[in-house]
Amino acid sequence: MTDYVRRALVASATPPAQAAAAQLADLGDWVEPEEADVVIALGGDGFMLQTLHAMLERRKPAVPVFGMNLGTVGFLMNEWRHHGLEDRLSRAKPFKVTPLSMTATGIDGRTLTLPAINEVSLLRETRQTAKLEVTVNDRVVLAELACDGILVATPAGSTAYNLSAQGPILPLGSGMVALTPISPFRPRRWRGAILPDKARIGIRVLDPGKRPVSAVADQREIRDVARVDICMDRARELTLLFDPEHALDDRITMEQFAA
Repeated sequence: MTDYVRRALVASATPPAQAAAAQLADLGDWVEPEEADVVIALGGDGFMLQTLHAMLERRKPAVPVFGMNLGTVGFLMNEWRHHGLEDRLSRAKPFKVTPLSMTATGIDGRTLTLPAINEVSLLRETRQTAKLEVTVNDRVVLAELACDGILVATPAGSTAYNLSAQGPILPLGSGMVALTPISPFRPRRWRGAILPDKARIGIRVLDPGKRPVSAVADQREIRDVARVDICMDRARELTLLFDPEHALDDRITMEQFAA
């Protein structure tokens, strides 16, 4: 049992989330997220990602987040209930999530490093097919991949865009990341790879002037990249809290049997 004395309440701007926040407002003395021992987040998966990214941007030790779903899918959230929050927090099961670190180099030479909790994706900007060189630990594994794009997904993000792109579902704690092509044209038979999460992945854009590519770390996009380097950022681990009967590892396992 963990005591979370100082609690913060954050909610998305949608009417359902705002109505839920109003119901919880009188349950205690809420503090600002910067001062909290735990954050209660009301919204959908997108809002959960925003909440986690806000923690990463503050550059302070991240505190656990207990999300309740007021969105659509709510894969990273618990069921919304306005009662029993004290007991749910005391029984909640923690799950550690390690974000990716994406360093993108633009065709102008500038670099920017961003975190990604779900995935890093590279996408063609025009009707021209993207052509990419892929390296793993500085070794060229694909000299030329012609495709609409490619992505690297964490286990927590493997059921999101990665799954839609026909990528594999990765169990939490697997120590793996998914490298998944998006509409690959050549090599025709290559459908992706599962790599140890210690791997350093490099993606170089071939002919970026004629075939421009953007890089996206979760929800943040960088246009006209020449190269992207991706690795796990183990110094910035995050913690999600789940009801014991509805934990994230169980959800990921059951997604493999979903119709």
